[in-house]
Amino acid sequence: MISAIALTAAVLLVTILLALPLGRYMDRVYSGETFWATRMLGPVERMIYRISAIHPNREMDWKRYAIALLIFNLLGGVFLYGLLLVQGALPLNPEHFPGVPGGSAFNTAVSFITNTNWQDYAGESTMSYLSQMLGLTVQNFLSAATGITILLPIIRGIARQKTSDLGNFWVDMTRTVLYVLLPLSFIFALILMEQGVIQTLSSYLHAHLIAPFASGGKQITHQVLAVGPVASQEAIMMLGNNGGGFFNANDAHPFENPTALTNFLEMVAMILIPTALVFLFGHMAKARRTAWAMVVAMLVLFIPLALASEHFDLAGNPLFTSVHVAQANTSALVGGGNLEGVEDRVGVAGSALFASIATATSTGAANSAYDSLMPLSGGVNLFLMQMGEAVFGGVGSGLATMLAFAIFAVFLGGLMVGRTPEFLGKKIEPFEIKMASLSILVMPLLVLIGTAVAVSTAAGRAGVFNPGAHGFSEMLYAITSPANNNGSAFGGLSSDTRFYNLITGLCILFGRYWTYLPLLALAGALARKKKVPVGAGTLATHTPIFISLLVGVVLLVGALNFFPALALGPIAEQLAPLATTLATH
Repeated sequence: MISAIALTAAVLLVTILLALPLGRYMDRVYSGETFWATRMLGPVERMIYRISAIHPNREMDWKRYAIALLIFNLLGGVFLYGLLLVQGALPLNPEHFPGVPGGSAFNTAVSFITNTNWQDYAGESTMSYLSQMLGLTVQNFLSAATGITILLPIIRGIARQKTSDLGNFWVDMTRTVLYVLLPLSFIFALILMEQGVIQTLSSYLHAHLIAPFASGGKQITHQVLAVGPVASQEAIMMLGNNGGGFFNANDAHPFENPTALTNFLEMVAMILIPTALVFLFGHMAKARRTAWAMVVAMLVLFIPLALASEHFDLAGNPLFTSVHVAQANTSALVGGGNLEGVEDRVGVAGSALFASIATATSTGAANSAYDSLMPLSGGVNLFLMQMGEAVFGGVGSGLATMLAFAIFAVFLGGLMVGRTPEFLGKKIEPFEIKMASLSILVMPLLVLIGTAVAVSTAAGRAGVFNPGAHGFSEMLYAITSPANNNGSAFGGLSSDTRFYNLITGLCILFGRYWTYLPLLALAGALARKKKVPVGAGTLATHTPIFISLLVGVVLLVGALNFFPALALGPIAEQLAPLATTLATH
């Protein structure tokens, strides 16, 4: 467990050290400051504006900003849907894959434009290279950039006063892709390639087996090795909190995640931009102490849950312990704990921490079989998503949700002292609370109603391979993940069915836009307000009291909404072996 604590500390420390300068860099980018990056890439930016007839100095109110965002995402989804349908007739398809079936194509298109990247197919046996690059990888960039463009007007609404201008969506999108996502992805892809992540347009390889074997009455003499442009997709997949992998095995595949170093760096990559955006908020809103308070609140929520997940998986299966099967470390090369579904080169602690980070953010990547985690470790994954992915969260969208929780926290603080609450100089009145509450409550409604429908219908139950509490956890996870734009999954559920394609697709769409459109309306309302001076009754947003309130609000919303469902799933499953042992004795 000591090594697990050290690994967790190292990942978080490296992330914060990198996020501090990145947050300052992004502040200079979005403020339009002239510095080395804009001198290098400024001509490209201006060329894009000329070609696209964009007027960078014309700002938008929240409604025009939201409409531009929705239209952009709609066009991207239609293009991706069409591309997948006709991929069989397009180039860069050396394995001659046919077009993707309509239901799966729709689900995939919706998933990738919303940064969910839920995959109900095996990428290496379904998608051509063109679909992977022009379709999925491009949307990895654009959906991540869309998440940041959701956040920027909210920050401007807090920082500005007496205006309806919240920026220009097209400018924010261009600068995010050009100055932030592309350079970071290029550097990270080079590092991944150096470590062994593949990047090629060659056909799949046919390897002759040293020891042929018989299977199904046939002699198997060779194995097909899927290859492709993986590093370029992997880089933005992790940095942009996308999670949709080139391979079905995702980051458990050695061509995506070959070494301990790539595993470490991919964990850092998942929380780097979400953490940097908190520091960007501190710079843009001139509230650096508040930004640090929010980072501390995120760490207070994340660290105990991540360590609990690592603890339960390192402790192993209690049923094995009851029959005296050793699960501790036996050598330097064999890890201890629950090794089912775990890659030896990653280990149990590295897998559990990776899972916690992937579900705290909206990444949804996996370097182990989440279905094989110990029940409470899987429960931690669920709970991190069910807190609205406000702990780090997806790029942009995570901090946007945390700001909604912060506004709700100062509202509660105002009720305690009997005065109108304020957040960074802006009075929080009924409209702001309604928008923040609507944003927070949409996701729990989607998850709980969606899970109830899945449990209550034959089509929903038909996809479950495991009975009892674990089967319920699989259904709960299958709805929680898309509703939070995460994309990870328990493996023991057949989700490539008409029922799950439809219900997860609806959860993806509503979970993305119904959650964040109210926040854009909130940003518009805040921008029109004037700032009021700090008074004796103002709740300071950088103190331990505020951090405690913020943590309490996030926990209460998650715990009160989802504890009954968690009790029926992972908690009941974790306690079942204990009940069996007690009954035996």
